Amino acid sequence: MDSKKRILLDAGSGGRASQRLISGCMARHFANPILDTMDDAALLPSLNGPMAMSTDSYTVTPLFFPGGSIGSLAVHGTVNDVSMLGAEPLYLTCAMVLEEGLEAEILERAVADMAAAAAAARVRIVTGDTKVVPRGCCDRMFINTTGIGRLRREPAPSGHSARPGDAVLVSGAVGDHGLTIMAARESLSLDGQIRSDSAPLNDLTAAVMAACPDVHVLRDPTRGGLATTLNEIAQQSGAGIVLDEGSIPVHAEVAGGCSFLGLDPLYLANEGKCIVIVPEDQAEAALAAMRGEKYGEEAAVIGRVTAERPGRVVLRTRIGGERYLGMLEGALLPRIC
Repeated sequence: MDSKKRILLDAGSGGRASQRLISGCMARHFANPILDTMDDAALLPSLNGPMAMSTDSYTVTPLFFPGGSIGSLAVHGTVNDVSMLGAEPLYLTCAMVLEEGLEAEILERAVADMAAAAAAARVRIVTGDTKVVPRGCCDRMFINTTGIGRLRREPAPSGHSARPGDAVLVSGAVGDHGLTIMAARESLSLDGQIRSDSAPLNDLTAAVMAACPDVHVLRDPTRGGLATTLNEIAQQSGAGIVLDEGSIPVHAEVAGGCSFLGLDPLYLANEGKCIVIVPEDQAEAALAAMRGEKYGEEAAVIGRVTAERPGRVVLRTRIGGERYLGMLEGALLPRIC
């Protein structure tokens, strides 16, 4: 780093500058006995039984936004993907691509946010990689995380497992993250306090798994929102899904902002919500389990799986009509995660 504390190209060279960057920032924030060995790979304790694994890359802009940052998002997103198999997330990797000239303060903030998010989710960042590329070859900072966890039980929840008669639940209000990123990026002044819902869902999914002997589907509705994710599930399962518009929780500020901008909150990204599909007779147990958790207090039953119109999602509107909810077409808002 130079005297103005910016990342220089030689910080990615593998030499002394690389070591100073890693020891002075990443290793300091992510310190744990596995990472501290500083070997080329992490030696993990034996994990008995089947495991879940997921990887994702994060390119959100702006890097910091109300309710989160690229750092916390990189932890939450992968923790949640592993959790959606009903697994207990345990370990994360962290790979960063940094643009030459990035302010060291920005990197420090993002890494500190990652460390705090990992501690809150009780996962360890155990290995990683850092590359520095010339100016213009990336937009300031990209992060990739891979997560690994232990399945709590088999069979694991799957998008293929929704069955006619199942209840469809969501863990809280939808659309917060997508609208927050849009407002922050475009400097929009919207009524109310809109914040990203970015959060770890491993405790919430564990509570649902403990309360319900038959959890058919767990899925986090990120890019494409609730509507697109439910379409994916309907197509994977070969079943129809009918939603009750009046039962879907949407914060008033998000509804107002969407109305002003001509957006549909059902297609906006979420980073701290999950869809839960269980047999009808376990719906109340799943609802109670979610509402008992920090990030599930606004959980609701929003619809049913049906044998009719397989592969389609139907919305029953507040005025009594019906309309199809298709998958998102095009890029409603790029680089949201």
